[in-house]
Amino acid sequence: MLLIAIIPAMTFTSCSSKGEKYIDQGEIHYNIDYIGTIGSLPKEILPRNLIVYFKHDKILFEMISPFGNSGILNLTNPEKGIYDTYLSLFTLKYYYAAEPGEILPGLESMEGMEIKKTSKSSIICGYNCKNAQVTFAKERDKIYNIWYTDEINVKNSNASSPYRDIDGVLMSFFFLIGNAELRFDAETVYKKDIPDEVFDRREKFVRVSKEDIIKFINKMMGM
Repeated sequence: MLLIAIIPAMTFTSCSSKGEKYIDQGEIHYNIDYIGTIGSLPKEILPRNLIVYFKHDKILFEMISPFGNSGILNLTNPEKGIYDTYLSLFTLKYYYAAEPGEILPGLESMEGMEIKKTSKSSIICGYNCKNAQVTFAKERDKIYNIWYTDEINVKNSNASSPYRDIDGVLMSFFFLIGNAELRFDAETVYKKDIPDEVFDRREKFVRVSKEDIIKFINKMMGM
């Protein structure tokens, strides 16, 4: 039996606010929903929202827990050669500096995924969105729907994610981290002037290897 992993298109036609089209800097706020096994940590202490700050080709993904100042940041600043992943887990502060084009650490479960663009369309937060379907060889019958738009001007917005073949800003998508599935749905889009300093390398974080940052991410997810 064919499984559809994301709610059908007509449910995405509303948003808490509609953003201005073709902006090249601002913020996108997403709700996070956790599906499946997330280990021993209660969902209540995991990050509930994702905020994406963008300015031209500079992007910051920020997921912060409501408790303990814990979270994950992914920073892309091609001008300065920064492709960093930061993790805060209570008093622990670590970061991994990746190479250009390297996939974000922690998303190894998404290796080998196949993306098929479709003719479906929808409107999310006032933006016209296109659809693509994602499948994995290990479970062909399960189809994940993702939605993206070309009406927000962010250059190479998916260069460091498994969605690098998607030529638009993701508005509804998912990540697989270990055994957990995280679903992200855009709720608001803001046009804002974002200071360049937002995309600078963070201080007071200890640099670690990719293997170590993956270990810490899995620990945060309770795996």
